[in-house]
Amino acid sequence: MARSSLYQQVAAELRKAIYVGALGPGDQIPTEAELMEAHAVSRNTVRLALGELENEGLILRMRRRGTFVRERRPLLIRPQDELSSLRAGEPRIDAFVHAVTSEGREAGQDIEVAIVQPPEDVATRLALAGRALAVVRRRLRYVDGQPYNTNDSYFPYAFVAESEIARPGDIRRGANRVLEELGHPQVRVIDDISARMPTPDESARLQLEPGTPVVVYVRVGYDPEDVPVRVAVSVLPADKHLIRYELEAR
Repeated sequence: MARSSLYQQVAAELRKAIYVGALGPGDQIPTEAELMEAHAVSRNTVRLALGELENEGLILRMRRRGTFVRERRPLLIRPQDELSSLRAGEPRIDAFVHAVTSEGREAGQDIEVAIVQPPEDVATRLALAGRALAVVRRRLRYVDGQPYNTNDSYFPYAFVAESEIARPGDIRRGANRVLEELGHPQVRVIDDISARMPTPDESARLQLEPGTPVVVYVRVGYDPEDVPVRVAVSVLPADKHLIRYELEAR
């Protein structure tokens, strides 16, 4: 049997044990020597199998400690929840905080505010001309004290320069409510979702393990004049999030 088939067979058996629960989150994977004996394969074959599972985000190899099944408790994100909070008469909620607290977990965040020339793709989405400025509110979000995702919200500086959005600190009633008070309620949004490997900075900020991809979730909000007033860019580690849309036929 070819070497590739051997390591894939070992990986498949370990993968099955993880998915059926025989090996649960935090459980230690048998040692390389134990796997070699159990499957009658070489050390290199075992290492190839473990490397494949690590790249899939199923296991975590820790120097001098061993190999463990990674914790897999994805946070359920419902993008439509933010839309419901934009409707007149509805209470304003932070969709992330709501998602976390509804699971009985603790939410937290660090906030930085800056006036910037936004990245080209953000400037295009905001329909900013030339070197027009934007206010960005950068948030590193936590669940149970662990970094979970980042959310950078950009607003045209001309719209929000004198508002709370341009000042440091949390906005208890939410930036969406402030936009509404400024005459720019968001009446529709466009979402783009893609996946890629993280940048070094993202890996450091989110404390990502090797082989963890991220989902990039971009939401553009428009006011009644169809002017883009907010671009929110979220970077979500793929092993920690589940995005669920619910759509109804009209």
